[in-house]
Amino acid sequence: MHPSALIHEIESFIRHHPLNRLPDSDSPCVETPLVGFAAANDPLFTEYKQVIGAFHLTPQECVASVGATWQAQTVMSWILPASKAVRLANRAATEYPAQYWAYMRNYGEEMNGALRQHVVAFLQQHGAQALAPQRLAAWKQYNDTPVGIASSWSERHAAHAAGLGTFSINDALITAKGIAHRCGSVVTDLPFPISPRPYQTHTEYCLYATQGTCLACAQRCPVAAIGPHGHDKVKCSQYVYGTVPAAVAEKYQVAQTGCGLCQTKVPCEAQVPKPVQGKG
Repeated sequence: MHPSALIHEIESFIRHHPLNRLPDSDSPCVETPLVGFAAANDPLFTEYKQVIGAFHLTPQECVASVGATWQAQTVMSWILPASKAVRLANRAATEYPAQYWAYMRNYGEEMNGALRQHVVAFLQQHGAQALAPQRLAAWKQYNDTPVGIASSWSERHAAHAAGLGTFSINDALITAKGIAHRCGSVVTDLPFPISPRPYQTHTEYCLYATQGTCLACAQRCPVAAIGPHGHDKVKCSQYVYGTVPAAVAEKYQVAQTGCGLCQTKVPCEAQVPKPVQGKG
């Protein structure tokens, strides 16, 4: 299978999915995806066991977790960028996320889960083996690790390996279409051409990490969970999954609201930010 056929299938799925429409609007909640491919045996996936924790699965361990013996060849990753309407709405928010953002987080992620299943089925229909790591029984969240809250498969780290972006001080992934997005991945036995990584370090796109400037995301955080020290995952999680839903989930008529304040009204919202001249 040529990668263009798979990318076209992903784009078509997102374009036509009924959940990719904002309420009372003609705008989608996410825009045209970015897609990248990483080799399943890329050393980064082994390094993640040191960076994140020994519990983080390699692509081949994902395969083994379902009792299969096929050889993982490629990790395909995608980014679903938040639409301009979603981003504009959330820029105006200061305490709780805008309704459009909550809709994107709730229904956009539901669509993202359906996309994972669709890509697996599409590959299988073409004679390939495939699985979506985040939908495995082996997928688990760990709340007390050396890096704080973490999981046995990180969609953001898969995207980083696939050349799609680098990390911000707030732990989100800055991509060519910015930091406001959802992301997903699938492991397959098809050997797709590997995407180049157009960066040298894992924080190359973050202005604070590279130049000591910006910190706009920290200024946007209503609970001071971001700062020069990095990202306080516990404080962030308690706000995003506790305080915010309690305040606006019923009003917005969604189960998951997200927050996204640190991903909007910042230089990396919809692009890789340009370095500040004379800094760094």
